[in-house]
Formats: sequence, structure tokens, C-alpha cells
Amino acid sequence: MTAMSADHFTPVAGQYATFRPSYPDELFDWLAGIAPQRGVAWDCGAGNGQATVALAKRFKHVLGTDISAAQLAAAPTLPNIEYRVASAEACGLPDGSADLVTVAQAMHWFDLPKFYAEVRRVLKPRGALAAWGYNRLLIAQPDIQKLVDRFYEEKIGAYWPVERAHVENGYRDLPFPFPRINVPQFSLHKDWSREQLLGYLRSWSAVGRFKAVNGYDPVDALAEEIAVFWTEDRTCRVEWPLFMHAGQVN
Repeated sequence: MTAMSADHFTPVAGQYATFRPSYPDELFDWLAGIAPQRGVAWDCGAGNGQATVALAKRFKHVLGTDISAAQLAAAPTLPNIEYRVASAEACGLPDGSADLVTVAQAMHWFDLPKFYAEVRRVLKPRGALAAWGYNRLLIAQPDIQKLVDRFYEEKIGAYWPVERAHVENGYRDLPFPFPRINVPQFSLHKDWSREQLLGYLRSWSAVGRFKAVNGYDPVDALAEEIAVFWTEDRTCRVEWPLFMHAGQVN
């Protein structure tokens, strides 16, 4: 399992902070409900703080950790949030101090045996771990969907890290050694402009790697193709299938 020392997102930190879709409030209400108390939450792999900020509305103190200082620098600040550059395997929280550990779209990067040991160390009795992600986007216009699918698979396909496969199969092949909690179905969808979609595509790690190797932005050519079907003055529904694995520490 790849440790979180592999930083794929610093090159696209600005795009990530601006264009990554936010998670629904219902998800965080449910997370707060499975925690034994609403004292301390650890958001691991916090990135630009999307989940961290939502947790801060529901917990007394939230620690957001990531190995990318650039990502954390783009995160919003609140009085009850502490951001820390730290790995998933060593967050620095005291033993038995956290009610909830969350991982949003990041667990596939971790050294899982070491991460799970850290989770067991920091969680209180009956504390909960929830790890979730979203798969490939679904666009409510078939012509644009075909263009984006071809871009994903053919243009930048070779630049996806191998860990991306775990996202595509909903973490089904990753071990999860905790008693399971039944998870409701959550929906992530946005009505986006064309520029919002293009900005999101530029936040993909594979796009950042393509640019580093080839010296140009592969989204530029795709933008011209999409413009044929999508004018600037309208929005289009974009959806992401959400998956989640949740469990409690005995």
C-alpha cells in the first residue's frame, strides 16, 4: 500500500481549492450522529479543508492534516480548526482523544496498516472512522459525457496513479478491519457552468502530471470540443456517485 508521502496534489492545489465539489450537509449530520461525543474530530488527508470546515460546524475541535502544505494553505480558517502538515500514519493527537476520524477522497494513498493503528490509538472507545469518496462524474448531456470519458481514459489515462483504481471500485479491495456501520445513500451533485467543469478537470492529479511531463495543459483542447455542445450562458447537472465505509472501534 502506498504511503501518504506521495503528494499528487500540490501542483494543482489552487484548482483543487476552487473547483472541487463540496459534500452535502446531510453527510456531516450523519457523521456527527455516529460519534460518541462531539468533542474532537480528525480529518485526515484534509486537502483544502472542505470536510474539515463542515466538521467544525458540528465538533468542538477539528484537526485537519495533510502532507501538502500548499493544499492546507488554501483551506479556510476557523477558531476551532487546527491544520497540521502531517502524515496519515502519525497525526500527533493524544491517545484516546478523538470521537471521529474522517477521510474524504484520500484513503487510497495511505499505508493502511499504519493508518489503522493510528486510528485505533487516537479514537475514544466507540469512536468512529468514516472514509468516503466519489467516482467518475456523470454529466447530464451525453455528447459532453463522451468527450470527458475519452479524455479520462485516452488522453490522460496513462498519468493516473495506480491507486486511482481503488476509487473506481469504491474501495472494495481495501481492508477495513472495524465493525461496520450501515451507511445511508448520499448524493453529490452540482449545476455547473462550462468553466466550472473545466476548472474541476484541471484539478485532477493526472492532469497535473500530464502538464509536468508534456509542458502544456491537456484540458485546453478538450475545452474547445466541449464548447461546441455547451455555451457559456447555461449550466448543466453534474453528479458523482458517493461511496462510504464506516466502522466503530470497540
